[in-house]
Amino acid sequence: MILLGSTGSIGVNALIVAKRFGMNVEVLVCGHNIKLLNEQIKEHNPAVVVVANAEDVAKVNHNRVYHGEEAILKVIEDTSSKFIVNALVGFLGLRPTLKAIECGKKVALANKESLVACGSFIDTSKIQPIDSEHFGLWYLLQDRPVSKMIITASGGAFRDWDLKKLKHASLEDTQKHPNWSMGQKITIDSATMVNKMFELLEARWLFGEGEYDAIIETQSLIHAMINFKDGSTTAHFANASMQLPIAYALNEKMDENILPHVDLLKVGSLEFREIECERYPIWQIREELLANPARGVVVNAANEAAIEMFISKKIGFMDISKTIITAFDKFVDLPSHVDDVFSIDEEVRAFAKQNVK
Repeated sequence: MILLGSTGSIGVNALIVAKRFGMNVEVLVCGHNIKLLNEQIKEHNPAVVVVANAEDVAKVNHNRVYHGEEAILKVIEDTSSKFIVNALVGFLGLRPTLKAIECGKKVALANKESLVACGSFIDTSKIQPIDSEHFGLWYLLQDRPVSKMIITASGGAFRDWDLKKLKHASLEDTQKHPNWSMGQKITIDSATMVNKMFELLEARWLFGEGEYDAIIETQSLIHAMINFKDGSTTAHFANASMQLPIAYALNEKMDENILPHVDLLKVGSLEFREIECERYPIWQIREELLANPARGVVVNAANEAAIEMFISKKIGFMDISKTIITAFDKFVDLPSHVDDVFSIDEEVRAFAKQNVK
């Protein structure tokens, strides 16, 4: 397989599963964690390695090392692997997804931004989602009429904060996730609830038109639920680990134990909460965005620009959502071609950065 984002939490789990199933790792692509990359090279012996920056090439213990986005696209085109795990973070992951589909490869997709920004132009029949929530929905789906699909959220770092304190929240504060440790951007997105908005959009593209919603489940043991038209509801319980959806992406006929079962007697009780706009202002555009999912490119671009400004301390935490909503209200034209996605992305980023108060 080709693994994009090998040193992130999803990439690390993908390699654990690949080793378990004896799968050859032909390509490793990583950003900046060269130390871990070298450990992965030693263990998995890839044919080709790609890193983000030219200055890191010499630090990699391999004789075929390339760098940059063009190199990623070239190895996708040139290598023989028919299976690619895209665990890159951000809009950077879109072109590799498009290239992989163009080359007839199956994509195990963890890069949310691919579908969020470009779902109109992606053949989802070539996509196997490996987010826990979409895997859960896929797992639960039966040939019965569906009323609503529901995914769950942890609530992020500020689910229990006093609302008055949120405007003073720091970057360090956003990273104190109550349930797990993941990358910087996704943990910020969890705190703003943008991550869950993105997952609803992904679900819309993956499973088609219908009613979608999300609620907070504080222990992250339920990942998805489906309300059927007959009045029944099913839920997907699993301990939080990316290894289960990755394993199914590698082998849909999974017949061996991947995770320990959830012991409900030890869990004791579960807590559910509504996602409230006062704490998560981005939620106010949910219905309009799901009705017009092609506008996801605007939300994604504004979010990435806002996070960049938040990290550099040009705006406060609550300004991330304000920036996204302002851009969403301004940019209403839908992309009519895949090239429009990239031009709208540039326009929105420029607008967001020009409108910093």
